[in-house]
Formats: sequence, structure tokens, C-alpha cells
Amino acid sequence: MSTLNILSGGAAQGLVGSVAPALRTQTGFEIGGEFGAVGAMADKLRKGAPTDMVILTAAIVAQLAEEKLVVPASIRDIGLVETALAVRAGDPKISVTDAAALREAFLGSDAIFVPDTKVSTAGIHVAKVLGQLGLAEKVADRLKIFPNGATAMRHLAESDARHPIGCTQSTEIISTDGVVLSGSLPPGCALATMYTAAVTTQATSAQQAQRLIDLLTAAEAQEQRKGAGFVSGPK
Repeated sequence: MSTLNILSGGAAQGLVGSVAPALRTQTGFEIGGEFGAVGAMADKLRKGAPTDMVILTAAIVAQLAEEKLVVPASIRDIGLVETALAVRAGDPKISVTDAAALREAFLGSDAIFVPDTKVSTAGIHVAKVLGQLGLAEKVADRLKIFPNGATAMRHLAESDARHPIGCTQSTEIISTDGVVLSGSLPPGCALATMYTAAVTTQATSAQQAQRLIDLLTAAEAQEQRKGAGFVSGPK
């Protein structure tokens, strides 16, 4: 069976998996490629990794269009994803209604699981928020940093820390067994990121890539997007 190669932010992995059977039925193509930190995925495309389509933040896709690495006419928004808090399944959920409560939640945790703080959307934001709350140095030794949010959440699920917490995109939390979504970040610390798909200019299976984009953004896929953690659909 043929393979459609995609490079995608980890935020879209659960949603892509949910439409994979429909793509297989309609085109005969399986989905291959990689899910990870959006900055790292964009760099893989720039370095020539065989790629038919990308699913990255809207800002990065716009940059790739300027670099003539994706087809502008193919660009479609999928939906917004929030950066949120996670706890292990079975642990009490943490409710944070303001910045002070979030600060206390971080201070009360003995391990904080996050994605790459330099190239992932959520990780960069977590680092910014910790600085904003005056916690960057205070919790530096508690940070458990992984290449992407999905990996961070898997390690949170397996953690033997007494009071661990995770912070990454809600879609990555929802799609990981052993952790649960504890809540969104409060006003002043929140982040909702638009994820966008596009066919690459080097695509060898452009028609099938466009079909996957259609499946991801279709009106009838609204419930799948919601179930995967997207808080709103395409604009």
C-alpha cells in the first residue's frame, strides 16, 4: 500500500489518526511521516525530508509559503488548540483560575513534564509563562523536558513523583493513556494556537495530500476535531 508522508506538529496526531481509515478507504494510502515539535518538523522539510504535506502552526506554514516550500492555494486552517495542564489518571485535578493559582500549582509540583522549550509551540509558551510568573529558576530542576508533548505526557503517565504535573497542548494530553486533561491555562497565561495544513511543493502524492486536508477540515469532521481537543474548527 502507498504511503502519504506528512510532517506534523504533535497536536494533530490524534485527529490525523481518526481520519486515517477514511483516507485508506478513499485513496488506498496509509499515513506515514513524523509528528513532533513544530519547529523541528519545519526544519526537516527545509532540509529536504520527503514530504507530501505539513500540519504546523499557521505562522510557520505562512513562513514556509514565503519560502516556496508549500503550495499557497492548498493552505487550510484545521482549528485552534489550547495549551493546558495535565495530571496522571487517578490524581486530583488541578484548577487554576488565575496566574496566582497557576504559580502555586507549579510550586506545588515536584516534577513538571513539558515538551521542548525551544522548538515546540507549547514548550516555548511554558518557558515564557514560567518567566512571567517568576519561576524560571525556582522550578528549573523540576522540569522534565522531552522532544514533544506526546512523549512528555507518556513519561508523566509513568512518573513515580509524588505530585507531578504536565503542561502541553490539550490534543496531546487527550490522546495519551494514563494522563487526563486538568484544565486550560488562566487568562494572561493562556495560549490557543491555530493549526494549519498545506501540500508541499515537492509532494509526489499531492492529490492524496489534498484529500487528507479535506477530511481534516470537513464540516462533518467537527465532532472528531472536538473529540481530539480542537476548541474550534477552521475559519
